[in-house]
Parts: sequence; C-alpha cells; structure tokens
Amino acid sequence: MSTLPKLSGAGLGLRREMLPQLLAEKPAAIDFFEVAPENWLPYGGKLARDFQQLTEQHAFACHGLSLSIGSPDPLDIDFIKQIKTFLKQHRIQLYSEHLSYCSADGHLYDLMPIPFTEEAVNYVAQRVRTVQDILEQPLILENVSYYAAPGQQITEQDFICQLLQQADCQLLLDVNNIYVNAVNHGYDASAFLKAMPSERIAYYHVAGHYQQSSELLIDTHGAAIATPVWQLLAEAYQQHGVKPTLYERDFNLPPFAELCTELQQIKQLQQRYRQSNSRQA
Repeated sequence: MSTLPKLSGAGLGLRREMLPQLLAEKPAAIDFFEVAPENWLPYGGKLARDFQQLTEQHAFACHGLSLSIGSPDPLDIDFIKQIKTFLKQHRIQLYSEHLSYCSADGHLYDLMPIPFTEEAVNYVAQRVRTVQDILEQPLILENVSYYAAPGQQITEQDFICQLLQQADCQLLLDVNNIYVNAVNHGYDASAFLKAMPSERIAYYHVAGHYQQSSELLIDTHGAAIATPVWQLLAEAYQQHGVKPTLYERDFNLPPFAELCTELQQIKQLQQRYRQSNSRQA
C-alpha cells in the first residue's frame, strides 16, 4: 500500500456533488481535501467506493461536526470509536473538531459557545484527553465564531491558549473566525492571531462571511474570501509559518474554475511567505 503525502499547500472541503468531476480529473490547484466524517459514515455502495477511490489517491483531513467536546452530556464513546475506524480505514492522520458543543439533553442543531471560564478549561481538557486516548492521536480543535459569550470570566484568547496547554492538543486556526469575532466583539484580530501558540497550529482554515452591518459579520462559508481575511492569513504565515490551508465553501458553490482561483491565491501567498520566512531565518 502506497504512503499518502502529508497535507501541504491549499485544500478544499469535499462535497458529495463534487465527486463525479473529481474522479474524472482533480484540478491541480487542490492539494488536499477535508471532509466531515459524519457526512460519509452512514453510506455504503457506490458512494462509499467512490469516496474510497479518492482517499486512496489524495491527502485528506477530517473536520468533525458532532463530537460536542464542550457538552454537559457524556462523551459518545461509541461514536469516537467509529471515527477511529473511519480514520484508519482511509489512512487519515488529522482529525479536527469545533471548540464548541452541539448537544445538551438532545441535539441543538448548532455550534454553541463554551463559556470562557477556568472551570470550562478544566472540564474540556479532561474530555479532550479522553478522546485522544481512544483515538491514539492528537485532537485538533478549531477556534469558532460566536455571537454571544454567556458566563465569560476570561478572554477567548486565554481560554484557547490554556486549553491547548492543559489538554496537550493541537489547534486548527480559522483565520476567518478570528476576523469575524474581532469585528463582532471589538478586539484586535492581529493581536489575537499573534497570541496563538505557533507550535500547536496544525493547519489553517479560511472562508467567506456575510456582512450584515458594520458591526456584525456572519460566518457563512458561502462567499469568496474577503480582503481583510486575506490580509490576516498573510499575517498568520508571517507570524506562525506557512502551513496547509483549507478553503471552506459550503454553499453558493461557484464553478471549479473560480474555486481554483482562490486556491491558487492561497498557494501564491504561501510561496511568497515561504521564501520570505526562509530569508529571515
């Protein structure tokens, strides 16, 4: 069995409707794919075979939807074991999840913010360590967009940094979410970005958002990447180094040519800062 390449360059979130075109020919601009395992676990037959064909040929990461790491409910151990089997079956080495929760005595159908408190850091860190013990690999947590912060006692920045340290896990740094939260909650996006621990960052996310007003942005994954997010991504490459970067586009999907244009822009930015960082080293 051949060894798949590690994640590098620019990636795209895989959606089922993309399969026929990708199986015929993968655009060169796509270096890797990311999938939500929950969207593929239930399926067999031709869909499962087509998916397996892609994972045998290309690098993949998994970005989960329903681990609910901050939930008051017990961890779903059977589900975590299903994820472990899925990762092994498709030889996927990176598994990330949202630093949030989506269940509390039932499914909430949304990603809810975890209270920014010391108690929550301790609680979530213990759950992360349990997940990592079962998976036998690091859990990668993504900073999420949020629109309210109930019970906040410490900053989002401190909450994330303390949790990463205490749980000894990794970070999926979503650059768009930093920008959205900075606008919505009135903090300095560049300062937040700079405070993140470089050694914990596994890869980056970028996406588009919707501007409802000058003081309210909605994280939609349904638009092109905005100029301030591009600027913040450049800062991330400069501050933390060039790492694999995933473009999230979940709806309002344009033709592949337009998606590839944005992926090429990511790759050009990576090349520029790879060279710049090398000269400064």
